[in-house]
Amino acid sequence: MTTVAASPATLAPALRRLYFARFGFALVWAGLLFVTASSLGPVSATLLVLYPVFDVVAAVLDARSAKATRSAPGLYANIAISGAAALGLALAASSGIPAVLRVWGAWAIVSGLIQLTVGVLRRHLDGHWPMIVSGAISAVAGTSFILQATQDGASLTTLAGYATLGGVFFLVSALRLGRAGTKA
Repeated sequence: MTTVAASPATLAPALRRLYFARFGFALVWAGLLFVTASSLGPVSATLLVLYPVFDVVAAVLDARSAKATRSAPGLYANIAISGAAALGLALAASSGIPAVLRVWGAWAIVSGLIQLTVGVLRRHLDGHWPMIVSGAISAVAGTSFILQATQDGASLTTLAGYATLGGVFFLVSALRLGRAGTKA
């Protein structure tokens, strides 16, 4: 059985739709987390687990459209790390906000480096420079979450800001991918 490599002409529209969905999800999720972030209760804990679960679903959809490209292994790695993050966050939620920030931070570092790598592999698509930048920022932000976990008054609100910024990067990528599609 032979697999045909995804071309930019077929990959870009699929990624554009996915990135618009990721933008919308990130904004709604961030708003809901911001409203519930004052404490770590059942709603905020559910939201914390839901974010990496959504990332798994998005990475599966992305991997399906890019299955024969060089970026597919990174997407499969992201599926695994995001699944582990969802499980880790479910467990950490019972230990408090600092534990959640440590797990989220580790996930942000690893998934950010994966996103950066996938973005570099897809740099020939106009819309992936924002993904490269977003991946680098995610790795730095992850470190800050881990450091924040050691301080008094650690808060979940920074995660809402992180998701919002990530969503904006997905929006910019989607718009740039659309512009590239109209040039083709």
